[in-house]
Amino acid sequence: MSVIELQDVKYVYQSQYRSQEVLHGISYSFEEGCVYAILGSSGSGKTTLLSLMAGLDIPTEGHVMCEGVSTADIDLEKYRRERVSVIYQDFRLFPMLTVAENVMYPMELKGMKPAIAKKHATELIKKVGLPESVLNRFPAMLSGGEQQRVAIARALGMKTKILLADEPTGNLDSKNSNMLFGVLMDLAHKDGYCVVVITHDEELGKRADKILRIHDGELVDQG
Repeated sequence: MSVIELQDVKYVYQSQYRSQEVLHGISYSFEEGCVYAILGSSGSGKTTLLSLMAGLDIPTEGHVMCEGVSTADIDLEKYRRERVSVIYQDFRLFPMLTVAENVMYPMELKGMKPAIAKKHATELIKKVGLPESVLNRFPAMLSGGEQQRVAIARALGMKTKILLADEPTGNLDSKNSNMLFGVLMDLAHKDGYCVVVITHDEELGKRADKILRIHDGELVDQG
C-alpha cells in the first residue's frame, strides 16, 4: 500500500539574484514493506527530495501526499511528529542524555509515562541489535555504528511507519554500513516499514528493493 506519493513535484531554489529548479515534476509512490535507495551526484536534488518528504518544506509545485493528504494542507510539525521519522548521517543524539533517555525522548514528548517509555526503549534497543547494557551509557561512549543504531531506535520510538534516512552510513566503515543496512531491511521486510535511504554508496544501494536515481532533476526507477 502506498504511504507517500509524489505528484508532479517541482522545487525551485530562490535567491536574491536567481532561481534554480532542482526537481522537475517528479511523480512516484512509496509503499510499506519496501526499502528504496535514492542515488545521485552531489547537487542532484536527492536531499531536497527527502526534505520535502520529511515535511521540512513543501514543493514549489505539485504535492507530497501522505495517506491521501497533501503536506501543503496539514500542520507540518504534527506531520513530522506523527507520520515520518528521519535518520541523519551525524546521528544527532543528545550528548548529555543517556542512550535510554535519547530513545525515550520522542515517546515522552507524546505524553508517555517514563516507566512505560523506559520499557519500550529497552525493547527497541534490542530490536536494533544492541545489548541492554548500553542503555545507561552516553553517546560518546559508543562507536559510530552503535550510535547510529541508537538513532534508529529513537526514530522507531516515534511509532511512525515511514523511515527516511539521509546518508545514514556516511560516517561508518563498510562492516558497520552493511550491518546497519541489514537492520533497515529487517524493519521493512519483517515489520512493514517504508524505508527511504539517500546514499552515495552504489554497492549498498544495490541491496535495496528498489533503486531510484535522481539525474537532472528527474527521478528514474532502476528496478
